[in-house]
Amino acid sequence: MTNPLADPYFVLHPVFRDGKYLKRSLAETPIEPLNKARTVRVCYGVLEKNVFLDAAISFNCRKSPKATIRLILKIAIYMLEFTDLKEYAVVDGAVELAKKLGKGGAAGFVNAFLRSYQTPPTPQGDVERLAFECSAPRWLVERLQRYYGDAARDVLLAKSHGLCVCFERGAESYLSSPHEDTPFENTYIFPNFVRDESFFKGDYTFRSVGSAAICQAVEGGGSLLDACAAPGGKSALLSKKFNRITACELHPHRAELINSYLSRMGVENVKVEVRDSSVFEPSFEGKFNAVLVDAPCSGTGVINENPDIMLFRKQEDIFELTEIQLAILSNCARYVKSGGSLYYSTCSILFEENDGTIDGFLSENGDFEVCPPISPLEHINTKYGLQFLPHISLGAGFYLTRLIRK
Repeated sequence: MTNPLADPYFVLHPVFRDGKYLKRSLAETPIEPLNKARTVRVCYGVLEKNVFLDAAISFNCRKSPKATIRLILKIAIYMLEFTDLKEYAVVDGAVELAKKLGKGGAAGFVNAFLRSYQTPPTPQGDVERLAFECSAPRWLVERLQRYYGDAARDVLLAKSHGLCVCFERGAESYLSSPHEDTPFENTYIFPNFVRDESFFKGDYTFRSVGSAAICQAVEGGGSLLDACAAPGGKSALLSKKFNRITACELHPHRAELINSYLSRMGVENVKVEVRDSSVFEPSFEGKFNAVLVDAPCSGTGVINENPDIMLFRKQEDIFELTEIQLAILSNCARYVKSGGSLYYSTCSILFEENDGTIDGFLSENGDFEVCPPISPLEHINTKYGLQFLPHISLGAGFYLTRLIRK
């Protein structure tokens, strides 16, 4: 019988040790096909419950175990608390894995820890309790409570609705499967969707709800600059609204991703350039009818699909990100024609990265005025734009606004 802890350990080890993205680690780690679904579920679950698992280890032993044993215990505790695996299978698997990894000296500790394991009590205090229940860092809980009050819990516990698929053609042959409609044309959310040959023909593509909403809200015209374009989904969708698009990406390998995406979807009116959008390009000045800045951000709006964000994102990162966002937005503003539109979006639910960045921009750019777009997807209106939240916006958290050059 295969050790149920082995595959999750080898997937999660580089995530905790090296900061590798979970999706990448899952793609690169050989996993037993028979139990792949369980392995994926456990890997996501360990990251989603990381704060709880840390608390459980601290509650059940005085001294923090070394990294290898700590990860084994996290996987085992998750299995005991949140799966239907038998206790003996989890305990035996954890002991066996410790020995296999050359940690035989700790096998007795692992065995004793798991056999005497007790669920930790819920902490007292609003912030501590919510951080524990939602397995979120304290700094994030405090911010969300400040912004959204009692809705912070719903925001943190909101689940992904599934995989968002945008069809170019042939949608009817897939709609007999369980799915959820969206307010966007030919775009549906599937709880389960298996990619087939039609994907490579460009009949459909995978696109986030946020991406679909942003592209729907952007008004078309002559020319568009997509300033932070990778992996290319928005450029491809917006190619139907604009005569020509220039898509910029800082990293060459990600620029290649954009070209591959456009080629698969048969898009021909998008030019891809490797360029730092925070650095002024004289030939772009006043050239574009519209500029879209989908800025680098904390990703706090998509934690339900990327739980490793909560593992690695730190409070001090937010200030650095807002500086980058403002630099890109201020530079790209120079590329907008008179009367043209500057769109700003993030996949963040934090004020500092959204209205806060726009506030900083407007204080330095008096020739722009806010003119928020319209979206059929449920959201809340902020001072400057639209804030979409995971518990009301089909599982997606993101921000969008528009500024017009006077």
